[in-house]
Amino acid sequence: MLRAGIVGLPNVGKSTLFNAVTRTRKAESANYPFCTIDPNVGVVNVPDARLDDIGEISESAELVPASVEFVDIAGLVKGASAGEGLGNQFLSHIREVDAIVHVVRCFEDDDIHHVEGSIDPVRDIETISTELILADLEAVQRRRDKLTKEAKRGDKEAAALVAIIDKIEPHLGEGKPAITYELTDDEAALAKRLFLLSAKPTLFAANLRDTELANAESNPHIVKVRKYAAEHHGCETLAISAQIESELADLSEEEAVEFLSELGVTESGVGQLIHKSYALLGLQTFFTTGENQTRAWTIRVGDTAPKAAGEIHGDFERGFIKAETVSYADLVACGSIAAARDKGVYRMEGKEYVVQEGDVILFKFNV
Repeated sequence: MLRAGIVGLPNVGKSTLFNAVTRTRKAESANYPFCTIDPNVGVVNVPDARLDDIGEISESAELVPASVEFVDIAGLVKGASAGEGLGNQFLSHIREVDAIVHVVRCFEDDDIHHVEGSIDPVRDIETISTELILADLEAVQRRRDKLTKEAKRGDKEAAALVAIIDKIEPHLGEGKPAITYELTDDEAALAKRLFLLSAKPTLFAANLRDTELANAESNPHIVKVRKYAAEHHGCETLAISAQIESELADLSEEEAVEFLSELGVTESGVGQLIHKSYALLGLQTFFTTGENQTRAWTIRVGDTAPKAAGEIHGDFERGFIKAETVSYADLVACGSIAAARDKGVYRMEGKEYVVQEGDVILFKFNV
């Protein structure tokens, strides 16, 4: 399962947000730096109203949502790449995740300690980004010597990696994250073998106090973070209140709606965070359905039908014959599989078919 790591400076709301997203109290949340040492891991269901619609059509006895894994990683500080604040240990935890949710504190509160003594979200982003870039510079310099020797012995892949390092290293040296350097598709696929921290897809979660969320778009901190994230990292920013989400985790659905209404907010940010993280990881959903169960399955964007079948069972992939497929939208419009067949939108797809987001599939196989 692919993992999204929640990172940021100490005391910015990472553990509070992790607890809210996972609806647990696994991560300690306290008003002092490094209250989290070892990573906390939680598997989170992906909210998806389509599951209910498909289950209703099939009159399914059980609904099973897709899931994604989140990791709460201890706070990084300036100098982490040189070992400050157990930095090397924390950087290794980031290396093990597939995408980053970077939590940035965007609210003033004298009662909550900030490691820099003041609130400046862009400065805080740069602190974390610099540490990741410095760690990457050290990594590529270390890898270059070994790869150069292998290239001299005729290893073509090693030679290609050295060429990629020669391109990326000056970019990193300018203080720019690896993800913003444009590589060809082939180069990008090969560059994954370098395991660069600053190459991981990133989402910024701008953490606000509960009373500020309703007017988030006019908040000067949010405006700065959104602009900086787009210009320097090419990524999105989500305004969220970790405190609100933490409180919602303990409420019923009706109580949560009423609570949000009182704050002038129409929807929880956790659902958005989960969906955006899911997309950030390059994941998408297809469905299987029947009287016993309707289930959402997770695959990578671009996976073919046999690969999707293999998510259900290895035999499905090995003995793949065809995929009987209908899109979610067509199924709902028709109201049943039988009606979808009659209208010609229920298709037979072969081994080369690339599964689309929201496909409802029945696999045929023989082993």
